[in-house]
Amino acid sequence: MSAIEPQFKYTEEHEWAEKTADRMVRIGITDFAQHQLGDIVFVELPAAGKQVEAGEALGVIESVKTVADLFSPVKGNIISVNEALLDAPELLNNEPYGSGWIMEIEVDGEADEALAPLLTAEAYAKLTDEQA
Repeated sequence: MSAIEPQFKYTEEHEWAEKTADRMVRIGITDFAQHQLGDIVFVELPAAGKQVEAGEALGVIESVKTVADLFSPVKGNIISVNEALLDAPELLNNEPYGSGWIMEIEVDGEADEALAPLLTAEAYAKLTDEQA
């Protein structure tokens, strides 16, 4: 069974989002996603400074099994990306909720409002049970 962090919000595309400040959100892929992908061998990160829309494809994650798009769960400006993933993409497998985070976005408005449409941990658990 995949780990689900109760304090995070989730997307149906298997990204997680965590409020880190009033207008800041940290984003990554879920434990479920990394299990489905298998051994991750490459990550294409978006550029810091890029304006993004919720649902916009931002990058690519390649594994030994497949290639998957990475989507933004919120609208805003990418403030930073986790460049450690460029040399160590396996962080997404080993620590998807920790050092395997992907990017931080300064949202348009308040982070709580930006995250409100996303799935709760309970709703995401039901989604992954159906997809397992």
